[in-house]
Amino acid sequence: MLDRMQLRSRPVPSEPPRRRGATSAGPENDPRAVFKLVFGAVPWLQAGLGAIVLVVAGLVPWGTGEALSALDRQIGSIQIKGSLVGESREALEQRAGQWVGRSFFATDLADVKAEIERRPWVETAAVKRVWPDGLVIEVREKKPLAYWNNDQLISRSGLLFSPSNRDVAGALPKLSGPDERVEEVISTARMMAGVLTERGLGFAGLALEERGAWTLTMANGIEVVLGRDQVEQRFERFMTVYEGQLAARADEVKRIDARYTNGVAVQWKQLDKASGKNT
Repeated sequence: MLDRMQLRSRPVPSEPPRRRGATSAGPENDPRAVFKLVFGAVPWLQAGLGAIVLVVAGLVPWGTGEALSALDRQIGSIQIKGSLVGESREALEQRAGQWVGRSFFATDLADVKAEIERRPWVETAAVKRVWPDGLVIEVREKKPLAYWNNDQLISRSGLLFSPSNRDVAGALPKLSGPDERVEEVISTARMMAGVLTERGLGFAGLALEERGAWTLTMANGIEVVLGRDQVEQRFERFMTVYEGQLAARADEVKRIDARYTNGVAVQWKQLDKASGKNT
């Protein structure tokens, strides 16, 4: 009897304390669990949803294409912009006119750009669409630096180009030489032109012969023969003699030969032949 009493009065252990912030929600309280349960129980729903996603993904480009087709129209106008000197605006419009009547969206602007940039005077062309049916072409021309040989121009970026109307470039220095040495001629011409300008003199041209001899032409028409060797030293010597003894009589001088070691030889206009006299 005593044993039974003890068993009945034995305390029942209480539940352990729950950690603060913990939840006791089970699967039945988790909204995501319901979807997991449904999709897990019915596999065909997963397959159907995947099929719908694929169909929608396939319709997007089709719908985009249909929308563009509905909006597309033919190119009706082409506008040329930019300050033009050597290039003809009418000629550019005529060249670009081959795209009039073509698809506004399907026309490749890179093709238009490449075609315009084939023109001799055109350095760059930027093409853009203007809704609803226009193209605008912004043209930048080459800026000529000098004439080259008998039929070309040199741009300020050092490129040779051959327009049919090169004379519209106006009064520019005349450079000549082998095409493969154009950069050397430009560099030497810039050096000499800079020195002449500092001394208040003008530069008109520079020629490099096939055999390597250099001849400078000043703005007053005087030719200066510099030869093949020690060109810079001979040019400096010429400048010293010219400023010291010849500048005052420049209008009488036709040609100066600076290939001598201790001076220069002068050909005078009034004699129209070599004087045979060293200065």
